[in-house]
Amino acid sequence: MVTISLCMIVKDEEKVLERCLNSVKDLVDEIVIVDTGSTDRTKEIARRYTEKVYDFEWSDDFSAARNFAFQQATKDYIFWIDADDVITEVDREKFKKLKNFLKPEVDAVSMLYHIAFDEYNNPTFSYRRYRLVKREKNFKWKGPVHEYLEVGGRILHSDVAITHRREKKEGRSDRNLRIYEKRLEKGEELTPRDLFYYSNELKDHGQYEKAIEHYEKFLKLEDGWVEDKIRACINLASCYRSLGNLEKEIEALIRSIQYDVPRPEVSCRMGDLYLERKLYDKAIMWYQFAIMVDTSKIPGFVQKAYSTWYPYMQLCICHWHKGNKELAFECHRKAKEYRPNDPKILYNEKFFKQYMEEKKAEK
Repeated sequence: MVTISLCMIVKDEEKVLERCLNSVKDLVDEIVIVDTGSTDRTKEIARRYTEKVYDFEWSDDFSAARNFAFQQATKDYIFWIDADDVITEVDREKFKKLKNFLKPEVDAVSMLYHIAFDEYNNPTFSYRRYRLVKREKNFKWKGPVHEYLEVGGRILHSDVAITHRREKKEGRSDRNLRIYEKRLEKGEELTPRDLFYYSNELKDHGQYEKAIEHYEKFLKLEDGWVEDKIRACINLASCYRSLGNLEKEIEALIRSIQYDVPRPEVSCRMGDLYLERKLYDKAIMWYQFAIMVDTSKIPGFVQKAYSTWYPYMQLCICHWHKGNKELAFECHRKAKEYRPNDPKILYNEKFFKQYMEEKKAEK
């Protein structure tokens, strides 16, 4: 069986660190925790789990801190998570199985990352990240913020998932935005990836016109991950929607299709735009596109709602207005399979029940 070092970077995580470490402590053979300047009880909690607690002077560079943490590892493989992540019991069992049967020739393992959930605790937003890497390969983290682990060789895509459980905090942190803007003030040139994430930060902070400007710069570059290009188009559409520019919103959504098949989110948003204008046939076409796409083949961000219950719920509305009552009910039934307790779907259930009772009474 291979051995695993857990490597983490932390700062002021006393509220969540214990929860995180309890979920993973028996899955790994070594725990390395690098503190970047905590002023709370983070290091005290960390020392309950490991002697390998190190200080690292923060320099607005997440990759530098993560690479330092990786350098302290001594086991066959290095595993990383953040303090506000956990491994659920189901995924703990999958992790154990992975560890037991992992072949030494595997250089890196990707795992799903669930970062958003519905009210029933089902993941609604997920993507993959490289989580487990062979130490001797000396893979490096790249990028001061929104960093990524650059890997190569033999890759295994596992069924293990890491669950993000962020503690609610007031307001939105401008830390990442400040890091980017400091770099720009110094005259640094952003990589395509950094330009994309800088644009995201601008959008998330309501600086829509500036975000549009930088998304356009990113999209004009020949370099850049295709999934980031698609997401940039989707985010452009969101910016234009916030600015009240419907024409540009549609243009940005359609623009995403030049990179790959329509993403379910794009199809549903196009369907919504036509539904708002009561153009039901066009709306139906787009919602059907959303259902047809195999999201398991998408390497980037996936929001499950747009390929499951949501398009069916919207199709129900469209077919009803077109007079296709039976087809509307069938779409409602499919939406209900995904979210049986959703208030909107329960409302539709009550509506259809009343409709059928009235229809039966007429006969």
